[in-house]
Amino acid sequence: MSDANSLQFPSWASVAKTLVDVAMGRKAADLVLRNCRWVNVHSGEILAGSDIAIAAGRFAYVGPDGSHTIGPDTDVVDGAGRYAAPGLCDAHMHVESGMVTVTEFVRAVAPHGTTSMFIDPHEIANVLGLPGVKLMHDEALAQPINVFVQAPSCVPSAPGLEKAGAELGPGEIAEMMGWPGIIGLGEVMNFPGVAAADPKMLGEIAATMAAGKTVGGHYASLDLGRPFHGYVAGGPADDHEGTRIEDAVARVRQGMRAMLRLGSAWYDVASQIRAVTEMGLDPRNFILCTDDSHSGTLIQDGHMDRVVRHAIAQGLAPVTALQMATLNTACHFGLERELGSITPGRRADLLLVSDLPTLKLDAVYARGRLAAENGRLTLDAPAYSYPDWSKQTMKMARDLAASDFDLPAPAGAATVRARVIGVIENQAPTEALERELSVENGAVAADLAQDVCYAALVERHRATGDVVNGFVHGFGYDKPCALASTVAHDSHHMIVVGTSKAEMAQAANRLREVGGGAVLFAAGRERALVPLPIAGLMSDARAEQVAAEAEALGAAMRDCGCSLNNAFMQHSLLALVVIPALRLSDQGLVDVNRFAATSVLIDA
Repeated sequence: MSDANSLQFPSWASVAKTLVDVAMGRKAADLVLRNCRWVNVHSGEILAGSDIAIAAGRFAYVGPDGSHTIGPDTDVVDGAGRYAAPGLCDAHMHVESGMVTVTEFVRAVAPHGTTSMFIDPHEIANVLGLPGVKLMHDEALAQPINVFVQAPSCVPSAPGLEKAGAELGPGEIAEMMGWPGIIGLGEVMNFPGVAAADPKMLGEIAATMAAGKTVGGHYASLDLGRPFHGYVAGGPADDHEGTRIEDAVARVRQGMRAMLRLGSAWYDVASQIRAVTEMGLDPRNFILCTDDSHSGTLIQDGHMDRVVRHAIAQGLAPVTALQMATLNTACHFGLERELGSITPGRRADLLLVSDLPTLKLDAVYARGRLAAENGRLTLDAPAYSYPDWSKQTMKMARDLAASDFDLPAPAGAATVRARVIGVIENQAPTEALERELSVENGAVAADLAQDVCYAALVERHRATGDVVNGFVHGFGYDKPCALASTVAHDSHHMIVVGTSKAEMAQAANRLREVGGGAVLFAAGRERALVPLPIAGLMSDARAEQVAAEAEALGAAMRDCGCSLNNAFMQHSLLALVVIPALRLSDQGLVDVNRFAATSVLIDA
C-alpha cells in the first residue's frame, strides 16, 4: 500500500497499539461522535445509533455504544442522528486551474467536504519542469488534509505539435516515483503515442508500474475501435475524458475505472451515469471527480460536494454517489486501508450531514480534527511561500503591436474560406468549423455577425517573439475587446481572443508587465485583471481574493457580450492539443483528430 503524505501524518503501524487499545476500552479516544447514522460505503448500508471513536487521527472504533472508548479527557460530540459520511475524494484535478496555490485550494475546498485530493501538477510542469512539480509536491505534503500527487506524464502533452517550457521523460518519471507524496502517473494524454507503442510513453508507464503505482488515463477520442484497445493495452487504469454513455461502458468493460467529471465548465456526469442508473453496470468501477474547478466555483458553488449532489440529482442513490466519491477512489489508488470509509484504521476524515440527498454539510473532520463547521474553515492550512524564480516566467522578447495579430490573405483575395475553432458550451472538445471571412487591408478579418473572433497564441517560454494566429467561434463578443491569459492548457503560452487587434496587443503587453495572469481590455482600457505571478498560472493571494478577481473578469466578459458558462475555462483550453477537434499551438493550427498540423486558410 502506498502511504503518501506519511512525512506529515503518522502511519498506521506507529499508532496501531493505540487504536487496538481504544477499540478494546483499555484506552480513551481523543474524540467520540455519538448517535450518528453511519453511512457504510463498504456494505451500502446506513446504520443508525452508531458511535465513532477517533484516536491519533484515525478511526479506532465504529459501532453501537462506544461508551467504553470515552475517558475524562475525550471530546464527545453529539451526532444528534445526523449522517456520518466519509470525507470526499477528488480523484483527478489540477490545482493550477483554480488559479491558487495548493494551500489556498485546500482552504477553499475543506468547508465543502473534500478531505483527499489527487492532483496532477502538469500545468506548472509545462512551465517550470521538475523543479516546479517539486514545489507543489512539497506544499502538498504540508497540508492538514490528504493531498496526493501524480507525476506529470506528458510534458509537452503532444511532442512535435507543441513546445512547452520544459520536457519530462521516463528518467524524470522514475525519479518522481521515489518522492514520498507521489501516488502514480498523471493522465497519459498522448493517446496516439500509446496506441503506436511510443517508447517514451511506454517507458513512463513501465516506470510507474515498476513502482507499484497507478497510471492515469486520458483518451480524448470518440473512436472506440483499435486505437482505444491499443491505448488500454498500454496500461492506463482510468479515464476521465468520456462524454457519452458508450464511453463509460467501454472503459469499464475493458477493466478501466470510468471517472465522471463535473467541473466548472465540463458537465460529463449526466450522460455517463446512465450506465449505472439505466444499464445496471457495477458502480464500483465508476469514480466522481472535478477536472477542474475555477476559483469562483470553489468559493460560491462548492467542490466534490457539488459533484455528489449532481450525481444524486441524476437518479443515483445517495450511498452509491458517496461510494463513487470516497471508497471507489481509495481502492483505485491502492489506499482503501488508508482512507475512503469510516472504518477502523483509516484516517479519520468524516462529514456530519443533516440531509443526505442534498448533502447538507454541518461539519467536516480531517484526520480527526474539526476542519470546517457550517461552511466556515476552522482548521487553517500553513502558509507556504513560493520562491522568486517561480515568478519569472514571462519570457517575451518584446511588446506586441496590433499588426502581430494579422493573418495574411492570398494576394488579391476579397474573401477566404477559413478553419475556425468552435467552442462547445460545457464540454472540453471543440468543433472543426469552416467559415467564409472577408479580407481587410490584406489580412483576414474577424466577423462579429458570425460570432468569429481573432484567436492567437503568443510564445512566452523562449522569447522567440512568435505569434500564431487563427479564429474561434462561440464566445459571443459584440464590441471591441480582447481577453489574454497565460493559463493556456497545456503548454501555457499566452492565448489572446478578441474582436480588436489593438486591444489584443494591449492585453498581451499587460500580462508581460505583471508576470502573467488574465486580463480583459475593452474600448482601449483595462476592465479586469487577475494577476497570476507563480508560473503565470497561480496567484499568491488568498482564494477569496482570487475568486473576487475572477468574478470581475467574468462580469467584464459578459459586458462584452459573452454568455458562455464559465467562458474563461473555455478560453484556457484553446491550446489543448490533446482534445479534438481544432486547437492553436505554438507550431500552428492543430487538427487533433489527425494529430497533425493544418492550415487556417482552406485551399489558400
